[in-house]
Amino acid sequence: MTTLAAVLRWLAVGFLVLYLLPIAVSALLYYAADRPADWRSADRSSAGLLPTPPPEAAVVRIFSARTVRWRGIFATHAWIVVKDQGEPDYERWDYTAWGDPIRRNGFVADGRWFGSVPDLVFAVDGDAAARLIPKIRAAIETYRHAERGSYRAWPGPNSNTFVAAVMAAVPEIRTALPPTAVGKDYPHDDRWVSVSPSGTGVRLTLGGYAGFTIGWVEGLEFNILGAIAGLDIARPGLKIPGLGRIGV
Repeated sequence: MTTLAAVLRWLAVGFLVLYLLPIAVSALLYYAADRPADWRSADRSSAGLLPTPPPEAAVVRIFSARTVRWRGIFATHAWIVVKDQGEPDYERWDYTAWGDPIRRNGFVADGRWFGSVPDLVFAVDGDAAARLIPKIRAAIETYRHAERGSYRAWPGPNSNTFVAAVMAAVPEIRTALPPTAVGKDYPHDDRWVSVSPSGTGVRLTLGGYAGFTIGWVEGLEFNILGAIAGLDIARPGLKIPGLGRIGV
């Protein structure tokens, strides 16, 4: 019993240090920041992260930004931007909680997400982007949670589940969503054990509520109730719930 008690004590300390404490720090930072009083009037204008006017070449981008209101303490919202070669406009794809969940051009391509400036998750241009775009469009068209009422903020399927599913269908993207992308580990294909979205590892998920991922691109991630803690291997760094990724 003494050994069991010691193990449980260390698990409790680990959970406090790795999960609860970072989220508490993130909450302090959130409430200390200058945020709009009404989310409906929050700034959704361009953050200037895409060239204006759009270039001639094809473009693929994945963005992620802190989500609306208190959920921004620990969660982010991801979306996809594409532009075919020679086309004059960007095309943005989100997965949202209202109406038809897959939303095309509902927001400015590189717009602030209700006041939050997006972070760039993935970028590629030119011929490489042109090769990815048909696969991205096919993954969007065949996404299985496309009917109204499918969206669930937690544990999914949500915006991060949608983007993670597209990334899994296009492993050439070879990147990982941030650890604050709650919902990215939801089993959109009903498989609890699968290849990681980058195609470089393995993911085990218990309905999105818990699990772990190990892979060259994803690194080592432990999911507890959607919050991710872990290590980045390819680009050395820490993955911290609420605070995101810290490292190279």
